[in-house]
Amino acid sequence: MENIQLKKVTLNDIDQLQKIGRQTFFETFAESNTEENMKEYLEKSFSTEKLHSELNNPNSEFYFAVEEDTVIGYLKINFGASQTELKDDKALEIERIYVLKEFHGKKVGQLLYEKAIQIAKETKADYVWLGVWEENHRALAFYKKNGFVEFDKHIFRLGNDEQTDIMMKLQLKL
Repeated sequence: MENIQLKKVTLNDIDQLQKIGRQTFFETFAESNTEENMKEYLEKSFSTEKLHSELNNPNSEFYFAVEEDTVIGYLKINFGASQTELKDDKALEIERIYVLKEFHGKKVGQLLYEKAIQIAKETKADYVWLGVWEENHRALAFYKKNGFVEFDKHIFRLGNDEQTDIMMKLQLKL
């Protein structure tokens, strides 16, 4: 983990972001979903146009985890109106933390998570929140280990499949 660098993603990195986004989402969810739903989601959510728009949004930030010039994971955070749901100015949303499967268990996700918490504290957020698919037991355990608690549920659409996400929150200020 000591030779992993975090790098803020810029428009120049859009091709790398598209590649790591599609690859890590596929690795994480392909075996639990239909090929059609995966294909539709990957094309829509990681289209060049959508990523371009997200990278140009001042209330969203992406960070790469890089090891020896290879992107091995990434983080996406949202502030204010860019949050997918709560849109609370006192909150920061972790929308995505994904790591290549071959790097699972090597603390890359923890490094990306710690970056999000650092930014939340720097921006004086009262809390951090996120949504995790109820079937993603690895991610649920990760966030619980880091102090997050469940507070609600919402529906996440993957193609034509409606899935339940557990919404979790970490209070930073009382």
